[in-house]
Amino acid sequence: MSGTIQNNIITVRQGDSFALNFEIKNNGKPVNLVGATLLMQARDEDNNVMFTLSGTAVDAAAGKIAILLSPVQTNIAVGEYKTDIQLTTSDGSVNTIWPANVNQIGTLRITPQVTIPLG
Repeated sequence: MSGTIQNNIITVRQGDSFALNFEIKNNGKPVNLVGATLLMQARDEDNNVMFTLSGTAVDAAAGKIAILLSPVQTNIAVGEYKTDIQLTTSDGSVNTIWPANVNQIGTLRITPQVTIPLG
């Protein structure tokens, strides 16, 4: 799975897969995420939704959760898209967990691919 996360930018090559793994902690201790949901959305400069994607529990009791970007999501035009990732806990509270800095908007950067499947 190819891609990088640096500061508020997720970079992935067009058409590739990439796993975004998160371990949620509070005061250094894992947060029990049983019953929680994770949601990522990417929007273009005109605020059109490019995709919405739910997360998957890896080990919910230990605070581990992931979002798996597939070629379905990353096979969009090369460029930069606004994004964030929200966690809704079992008690209904909603927290934007990425980017962590509330003064930043996340960026999903799609870079060009060279190998394009024939068919």
